[in-house]
Amino acid sequence: QVHLEESGGGAVQVGDSLRLSCAVSGVTSRTTTVAWFRQAPGKERDFVGALWRSTGKIYYGDFVKGRFTISRDNDKNTVYLQMNNLKFEDTAVYYCAADAHLIMSSMTMARQYDYWGQGTQVTVSS
Repeated sequence: QVHLEESGGGAVQVGDSLRLSCAVSGVTSRTTTVAWFRQAPGKERDFVGALWRSTGKIYYGDFVKGRFTISRDNDKNTVYLQMNNLKFEDTAVYYCAADAHLIMSSMTMARQYDYWGQGTQVTVSS
């Protein structure tokens, strides 16, 4: 059974950094695409970035602009989202998602992912 569990969220100030973790069990992140999404109140779930299963290549949403970095620890089967220079508009619930059969053109589409974590809240204040 696939299980994703996010951790590391919290309340920070503008300009701070935060690292989120997504512990993956039931599948390996090397054979499954693992992505990060975020959802602010009243808004759609937006694509933050993904680690593609077959190549390990990492893709980012347009808004990231070098502030966020996705990485993976194969030994721990954990995918990380390092967020630097946080802005007020980064406030959201951050989710990790996984899917073993995703096609490349669907990578940014939340509805295409089969497995989701419970989410972790990130609140950025001034």
